[in-house]
Parts: sequence; C-alpha cells; structure tokens
Amino acid sequence: MPLSHFDERSGIVAAKTPWGRWWQTVSEVFVEVDIPPGTPGKDCKVTITPNRIVCRVKDKEIFSGTLYKTVRADDCTWTLEERKTILILLEKAEKFENENLWVSLLEGQYLADPLTQQEMLKKLDLEKFQTEHPGFDFSGADLSKSYEKAPYVPGVTPDDV
Repeated sequence: MPLSHFDERSGIVAAKTPWGRWWQTVSEVFVEVDIPPGTPGKDCKVTITPNRIVCRVKDKEIFSGTLYKTVRADDCTWTLEERKTILILLEKAEKFENENLWVSLLEGQYLADPLTQQEMLKKLDLEKFQTEHPGFDFSGADLSKSYEKAPYVPGVTPDDV
C-alpha cells in the first residue's frame, strides 16, 4: 500500500490482528489482510458501506462488523497484492476532527492495545502539525504532551484489551 510522504518518513503504527494488521492517518485507515498465497482476485470480496465492512476469501469470512467510525464508502478501495494480501483503504468521514483516533477497527473488535493507541495518537498529532505547517518536518519530532492514559472507549475496560 502506498504510504504518504509523512508515513514514509515517520513509519506506521499498526495494530496486529489474527488475520493481519491495521493502521491509520488523520484521514484514512489502512487494513492488510493476509490470505493464502496464490489466491486469485475472483475469490476475494470486500464490501464497504459507511458503517460496515465484510471481507471474504472464497466462502470464508475473514472479518465483518460495524466500523469503529463512519467512512466515506464511495471513496474506499481495496486491492489484491501479489495474490497474498488484501489491502483495504478506508476514507474517514471525520477528517481532522479533534478525536478522530480509531482505537479499534470494528466496534468491540481488533482493539489496539493501550501502548499502540498512545503511539497512534502521537502520530496523528504529528501529522496534524505537519499539515498545519507544511514547510517543517515533524516526522521525527517528540511531543511533550502527556499520552499516559489511553483514550476512553465506551464499554471497554483495560482488562478487555
């Protein structure tokens, strides 16, 4: 999946899942799904609506559910890479909002652990600074803001992570 210039310089902060991983930028969520090598595209199906996603390979559902936040379904895409990875791009509906951090990919599923959430939030803040000040490079900056506590997720306790 092509990375933005900011991601190329600063790297990504990904949450691991049983089937792959996901990560985010201020405006997008990226999903990598590992599938059996040699899988043809006709065996893959990804359905995206503003609030739901379903990923299937052959007759097997890899994952499905309600997205953590709303996406612009018409602007979302997916591709098959080297017949072994499905790459999904979800366009966030709430770009550049103060609280646009996704702490999980789906409601109640694929939650990023607290440390990964903190690192994701730092990266989003740096990306926002980069957008606001395009002449500067914030990709390696260290923020003095306190990120000690993971974001609150309704109905999720730290024991659930």
